[in-house]
Amino acid sequence: MRILVVDDDVELAGLLRFALNGAGYDVISAFDGEQAVARFREHKPDLVILDVNLPIRNGFEVLDLIRRHSQVPVMMLTVRAAEEDEVHGLNLGADDYLKKPFSPRTLLARVRSLLRRGNEQLEDAVLSHGALTLNVERSEAQIEGGESFRVSMLELRLLRLLLSQRGRPVDADKLIGFVWSDRDAADRESLKQVVHRLRRKLAAAGGSANWIEYVPNVGYAVTTQGPG
Repeated sequence: MRILVVDDDVELAGLLRFALNGAGYDVISAFDGEQAVARFREHKPDLVILDVNLPIRNGFEVLDLIRRHSQVPVMMLTVRAAEEDEVHGLNLGADDYLKKPFSPRTLLARVRSLLRRGNEQLEDAVLSHGALTLNVERSEAQIEGGESFRVSMLELRLLRLLLSQRGRPVDADKLIGFVWSDRDAADRESLKQVVHRLRRKLAAAGGSANWIEYVPNVGYAVTTQGPG
């Protein structure tokens, strides 16, 4: 597996390379946003570890450029504590967020989880309920009569589980465990953010944000039966 590590802290980048190499991963390094984009295009990594604070192009700009062409897993690194930064990264399509400082053990656990999710075998390549269809292999959703639109890895996993239940509500903790694998089951805010992004995409594609319904004291369900 090939991992692109992007951080302008040369010492930290070296430590990340050492830890990842020791776990058997092939590591490519970049130290600013322009290098990151160039090396991403050249090496086509299986995962990107991306610092937010970078010279030339910041991590959010790099993430935005990656998401225009690829759904490769991206984990953001940051020293920032502001919640809006994490929300912004997730809205752009980040798959995980790790705040500095962190232990190599925590990093490797997150890396393995992201790679495992990105390469798991698909039971159903296409799922649908009512007017909404999800193509799991292509990471695309479509509303009947409309054009397909891209979904991020987190959105894909969330929608995949909801559609597999054919309108039945899914417990929030079960959703969190399926979408994030190793995350704390109390992380309800992250789940709300992913649901919010999916609702916006559904509305923009000609459907309704209400198609993903919150069922009090139960969880979430896909309730679509037709356009609008």
